[in-house]
Parts: sequence; structure tokens; C-alpha cells
Amino acid sequence: MSEKENKSNYGADNITALEGLEAVRKRPSMYIGSTDVGGLHHLVWEVIDNSIDEHLAGHCSEITTVIHKDNSISITDNGRGIPTGMHTKLKKSALEIVMTVLHAGGKFDKDTYKVSGGLHGVGVSCVNALSIMLKAEVHRNGEIFTQEYSKGKPQTEVAVIGKTDKTGTTIHFKPDAEIFETLVYNYDTLATRIKELSFLNKGLKLVLIDEREKGEETEFRTEIFYSEGGLLEFVTYLDEAKTKLLETPIYIVGKEDDVEVEVAMTYNTSYSENVLSFVNNIKTREGGTHVNGFRRAITRLFKNYGDKSNLFSKLKFTISGEDFKEGLTAVVSVKVPEPQFKGQTKGELGNSEVNGIVSRQVGDVLTYFLEENPKIAKRIIDKVILAATARHAARKARDMVQRKNILTGSGLPGKLSDCTSKDPVKSEIFLVEGDSAGGTAKQGRDRMFQAILPLRGKILNVEKAMEHRIYENEEIKNMFTALGVNIEERDGERILNMEKLRYHKTVIMCDADIDGSHIVTLILTFFFRYLRPMIEQGYIYIAAPPLYQVKKGKRFQYCWNEEERLAAIEALSSGENDSGVKVQRYKGLGEMNAEQLWETTMDPDSRILRRVDIDDAADADRVFSMLMGDEVPPRRAFIENNAKYANVDA
Repeated sequence: MSEKENKSNYGADNITALEGLEAVRKRPSMYIGSTDVGGLHHLVWEVIDNSIDEHLAGHCSEITTVIHKDNSISITDNGRGIPTGMHTKLKKSALEIVMTVLHAGGKFDKDTYKVSGGLHGVGVSCVNALSIMLKAEVHRNGEIFTQEYSKGKPQTEVAVIGKTDKTGTTIHFKPDAEIFETLVYNYDTLATRIKELSFLNKGLKLVLIDEREKGEETEFRTEIFYSEGGLLEFVTYLDEAKTKLLETPIYIVGKEDDVEVEVAMTYNTSYSENVLSFVNNIKTREGGTHVNGFRRAITRLFKNYGDKSNLFSKLKFTISGEDFKEGLTAVVSVKVPEPQFKGQTKGELGNSEVNGIVSRQVGDVLTYFLEENPKIAKRIIDKVILAATARHAARKARDMVQRKNILTGSGLPGKLSDCTSKDPVKSEIFLVEGDSAGGTAKQGRDRMFQAILPLRGKILNVEKAMEHRIYENEEIKNMFTALGVNIEERDGERILNMEKLRYHKTVIMCDADIDGSHIVTLILTFFFRYLRPMIEQGYIYIAAPPLYQVKKGKRFQYCWNEEERLAAIEALSSGENDSGVKVQRYKGLGEMNAEQLWETTMDPDSRILRRVDIDDAADADRVFSMLMGDEVPPRRAFIENNAKYANVDA
């Protein structure tokens, strides 16, 4: 056998074991980030990443993920199949080693996988350790191999159960209730990530099946994700609800020192930036050296072009790197043979050499693009100048608001009814729709730790407004000053300063009708665009006032949905036609008295609060743009597709 043939032979001895599995169950958050819903979904990513690595190695064209009725998960690929032969040193099947030994896998052998998302080798063994049940089925060498496990320990020997003409691996697992706070998988979370993977791996077919729901044309809810355009389709999808500045995105692909660089970027008329980054298909939420290199190239090339073309000559202030971000949508994807991530969840790339590689690759293509497309280049530079002008105006507006607060003492809004506690951890503020409901909330609250800020009408739609305009809006100014936060510029970056944040719970409390839902969306858009760290740190909540009170005599029940209403009627009635049960539909917070509002919506012992989380910032950006932006067709399509969730008044 030649040296080349030997290197492509993926067998038992390519598996390298580094250490045991014991620590995973003791400290699961060290390995999967958390034991909440995020950690639960992280198990799926770890298994899919292994199948994606087979695709990157040229051996897998289809991956199917199934959510079973019991919320267990099956992931099947048509790759080579995990090796099952006996490991010469460990005297065990390679399958058992991969599934039960931490840091065991083919990813440490550079000849087996040139690039890999699952670099740490803890992926599938970690999933195994945190599952009450896991079954591996491997199709390889004409035979079907299986082994079953519980909490990371084999329950059976590796067995051959039949013949096959296929290759591939199926991992079926059920997360352990002793480990995870929730065991229910969210379809949309899985679908969003799998859609991303289809864009990142053009030509790879990814199927998602949910056996918990009936499909319209299939037995179960099923989606097939497949992309031929890759990153070009990705940025087009991300920007579908925004007005384009470029007809076609700019596409960059290159390779240097075995590092592959792929970038698609475009500009739109919005005031926000949306940059996604990936390393070996793993999303790097905190960016890293590849994103730094991309930003460096963007700033350098566009600034040089503007200076050389004398396009910045009329500006009376300096252009900042921040100005090149506004309206930018980009996907930066790199393939790195030996990536260095910060933390097991791989949130940030640390390889210093990648910074320069990405900067050079992007710079080379952009230089050519700007020279060949002067009209488009000028359009982008005009957008940059507009952003710089708006940034300068926003800084002046912020300074004016902050100076006014200093001159008037505490600067707290007159409409704010503050709480007695000065401990932010113990304090919460309710942003209440309308002065009337605000007055009721003030009467019903616990003054020790609950503050009330009434908001009059619908606040400014920040999706359509330049930043300096938001400081002219009284309700938004009141929220800034009541919360104790402000936006600062540091090294050309806009940073939310939360050092003086006065409450660790901000609760949006609006009427349970269409107008109330619209106001909630406007407030959330403001928080997402300007106070996003407050969402990311878990400080933003939405109150859930009841929709009904069902009452008979002195007995009554509050109901939050139609099912609860029907059950309450049945529980309180003495028969089918009982004229003694009364149902009150609460269309507004003002229809409740202070005591009712407290016991249903504000009392920490009985209320329902929904914390606002960002599972996927890019998808959230797309949805906010769709709901609150200028483009009508995508919004209409979104509403039609999600009509069953709409809150429509009776």
C-alpha cells in the first residue's frame, strides 16, 4: 500500500485516546456550556458536527435528524461509519472507545480529518455521558454493528446484527433528566442551525423530521435543507427583509497556509450590522481572529478608496471603523487545520495567524472589486459617510441628554415610581403600557423591590430611525435614564455601559391584545438594537397577564389560554348549561384592579414571566428587520406562515 493510500484509510488505529470520561457528569457545563435548554441543544450540535466532519472529508452527502415523540434524538449520516475494529493498544472496539473515552477520536490524526469542527474529541462521548440512553448503529464493511450505553457506560458488547450495502452512522440518544433542566427540544432552534449548516456546506442534504408533529404532506413535520449557492445564498437570506445597496453580494474565496477563507458580504440601507462567523462550520458567537482580520480589511480598503477618490473631503470629523459596519451583512467562514478555540463551546477563535490571512484574502478581492465597480464603491462610501454623520449627531444627542441629567440632579424620569431597594440584583422595573395601567401597577406593587415606569403610547420604531433620533423620543430617554445605562464610544466602538444598571429584571407589561403585542415588539426592537447585552445577560422579561377570569359565586380561576378557560368552566360548573359561570375576557391591564394585577402578573410567587433569550442573533436580526422594517412582502409572508400564533381579539 502506498503512503497516500495509507493516509486515507480510516480505521481502528486512527483513533487516539487521551483520557477518561468521569468528569463530564460531575461538571457538564464545562463541556457543553450549560445544563439549560442551550446545553440540551448543544448535544445535537456535537453529534451533527461529527457527521459534518465526514462531509468535509468528502465521505458524506446526507444527514438526517429526527426528534422522536419522547424527545430523544436520532442523527443518521451516510459517511464511512465509525471504525469498529479492535484497537491494537487498548484491546477494545474502536466504536466503544469513541463512545466512552473523553478526547478519543480520529480528529487528532491530521491525515484522517484535514479540518474538523469536533477538535476537542469530547463530542459524542460527552453526549453519551449525559444521556440516559444512547444507541450507536454503524454500517461499515458490509455489516451492521450496534452498541448500547447508559450514562456513558456500555450496556451491551459491540454486536453484528445484520448485513448492509450502505455505510454510515446513526446515533440515537435521550438526554438524562438528572442532568438537564428541560428535556424538550425546540424545533425552530434545530431548524435554524441546520439551515445554517446547509448554507455553509453547499451540496449537502440536511433533513429535519419532528415525530411530535403531523406534517401537511408527510406523516411527520419534515423540512429538507439544501443549498447550491452556499454563502451567497446565506447573506441573501439574512437580508431578505432589508433594502439592498448591492444587487449581488461580494464573494471572496481563497487559501493560504492550508487555511481556507470564504466570505460573502453585502450592504443594505439599515442602521445595524449583521456579521456571522464560523470556523470549520462551528459558529463563533464571540468572533475571533478571523472576524478581526475581516474588519481590518474592510476598514483599510474602503478608507483608502475613499481617501484616494477624495470622497471624504467634505467631512469635518474623522471616519471611524464603526462607520463601515452600518448596513453591513456578512458571513465569514474559515477552515483551519488546527484551530485554537477559547473554551469547549468554541465561541471565539484564537489563532493569531488567521487574522493576517483573512485580512489579505479579503483585501486582495476587495481591491479588485472597488477598482472594477466604481459606481457600487461610491454607493458604499456614501453609506459610510451617512453612518459617520449619524454617529457624530448621535454622540452630540447622547451628550446633551447626559448633561441634562447631571444638571437636573438624579436625572430619573418624573413618571418613574422607584423602589426602596438600591440593590440591582433584588430590584425589578415594570415598563407598563399606558398611564392608567401604570397607576394600577403602582398601587398593586411591592414598593420594596418593584419600580414602575409607565410608557405613553407606542415608542419610536428604532428599526427605521437613525440613532440620534432615538434620543429625541421622550419614552426612550426615560427608559435609558430609569435603567441607569448609557451608550459610549470606546476605541471607535459603541459600547453599552451597564456599570450603573439599576435593575436586574426589566419586565415589559402590556395589554394582551394586538396593540399590546405591537408595543412589546417595539420595545424588544429597541432593546435588541441598542441594549442587546441586557438581553444576552438575561435581564429582560415579558409579563404574562391572564386572558380570562372564570367565576362562579365566590370561586374563580384565572386562565392564560383557551384550554385553561374551558377546563375552568368545566371545573366550576355543575352541568353543561350552568347560566351561573361568568367569563371575563381581559383585553387590557386597566380592566384589573390593583389586587388582581398583583396576584396574577406581579407577585413573584404566582406570576408567569417569560425571559427573553437570543438563541440565534442572526435569525433574530432577520425577524426584527422583517417585522419592523420597510419591506412589506417578507412581513406579509411571515404573518401568513405564522398566523396560528397571532393574538387576534375575539
